[in-house]
Amino acid sequence: MELTLWTYEGPPHVGAMRIAASMEGVHYVLHAPQGDTYADLLFTMIERRDRRPPVTYTTFQARDLGGDTAELVKRSIQQAVDRFQPEALLVGESCTAELIQDQPGSLAHGMNLGVPVVSLDLPAYSKKENWGAAETLYQLCRGLLKDLVPAPGTAKPGPERWKQENRRPRVNLLGPSLLGFRCRDDVRELRGLLADHGIDVNVVAPLGARPADLIRLPAADANLCLYPEVAGPLCSWLERNFGTPVVRTVPIGIGATAQFLREISALLGLEPPELREADRSSRLPWYSKSVDSTYLTGKRVFIFADATHAIAAARIASRELGFTVVGLGSYSREQAREVRAAAKELGLEALISDDYLAVEQAMADAAPELVLGTQMERHSAKRLGIPCAVISAPLHVQDVPARYAPQMGWEGANVIFDSWVHPLMMGLEEHLIGMFRHDFEFVDGHFSHLEGASAPALQPPAAPAGEAQEVTPLSATPEGGALRWTASGEAELSRIPFFVRGKVRRNTEAYANERGVAEITEETLYEAKAHFSR
Repeated sequence: MELTLWTYEGPPHVGAMRIAASMEGVHYVLHAPQGDTYADLLFTMIERRDRRPPVTYTTFQARDLGGDTAELVKRSIQQAVDRFQPEALLVGESCTAELIQDQPGSLAHGMNLGVPVVSLDLPAYSKKENWGAAETLYQLCRGLLKDLVPAPGTAKPGPERWKQENRRPRVNLLGPSLLGFRCRDDVRELRGLLADHGIDVNVVAPLGARPADLIRLPAADANLCLYPEVAGPLCSWLERNFGTPVVRTVPIGIGATAQFLREISALLGLEPPELREADRSSRLPWYSKSVDSTYLTGKRVFIFADATHAIAAARIASRELGFTVVGLGSYSREQAREVRAAAKELGLEALISDDYLAVEQAMADAAPELVLGTQMERHSAKRLGIPCAVISAPLHVQDVPARYAPQMGWEGANVIFDSWVHPLMMGLEEHLIGMFRHDFEFVDGHFSHLEGASAPALQPPAAPAGEAQEVTPLSATPEGGALRWTASGEAELSRIPFFVRGKVRRNTEAYANERGVAEITEETLYEAKAHFSR
């Protein structure tokens, strides 16, 4: 364990809170000290919810440790059941309470509460938030469905039973939750997409589901595993015990959405989708074929996110937008194998880490022109002067838009197109302004057609003749002297597009260090450029 300023995932009890807060009729009693109630802010602030998550804290204090904290747990459980009348009760403990070993789940099972009780054993010191969410959803469904599991050897219905029952096929959408990335809008998009192909949605879980809805999960003809970080274990359990097949293709991007529709149609025995459906339903295929898209070809992109969105982003970037992926990684250790496989296809070694500083260093070393990541990568990219688009949790409140902005399906491809391409286009705009900053239209004193409106001076005044050029100390040469940038060198560097300026600066300094040059001038920059262009 180490102290850190930022973290990609919270402890596993925060994952359990995500499941409880995503559902209706579920309450979570959390044995935790007074300070662990901070997690409420994640839902009221970031998710912009108008109510607190359905969590009751025991909130023991230091003075309580000298008494019987087990009685405090039982009292809190009984009060929560009396007040909230839940349809199912989750009981667990935070990382601090785990050390006391009060076993609140066992205490709750012995209280005859009259509601289903699910005891959560979430190892706080070895697992994290997404694992906690997946385990909570799995244990909750397993507890509610235990009496409905067919006996061994029982014949299981196939995915085409809808034909015998004379109804439309139906599927479950599994994995959407609060604090996920655009889950609410993804569900809305997929409902419409599936309805267009004659498929009904049986249950969406955990987002918006009640315990009674979870009992209906086996009635579906297939399960769609939309977010493996949350729904992977549950989908596997349903497949083993109820024979419900799983569609694991995540429909993010044009190619994946088309593959998703082909896979589910083949599984359910439906007519295959039209070959030109993507061209009719999204603007991304049109743009990829246009002349304008050639500006994006070969642009270097660095990707770091949860496994689901990182793998999808790498596929879209390399196959649909013509980018060159120069870095791929994830903090999702449970899906590290899938991320490594995706990186291997691109000739890369995946970065699996939960240290944002290591990710920032890898980002700097790769010198990309665009970063696709979490809110941490957005901050790191800003420090490095690189445009960034957020594609995954953890996220900031600004990444939970009030408008409709899915990531999945045809409309999701449009949103991705806007989110990824616009930062690069703005970078081009700034580059052009920098290139033409010496034109008369950018000189202070030039008036536009709006009389009296003067453009600001974009270049500092030149030093008077005879004065020494100002130098900027930066680092040390191999001989121990200070390596400095002269004013002419800095001026020439400023004309380089900001999204590759960092790489040019590092290359030029390396060139100067190798040759023992103490001051980097405009000529040194040109020489370094010629050297690295060979």
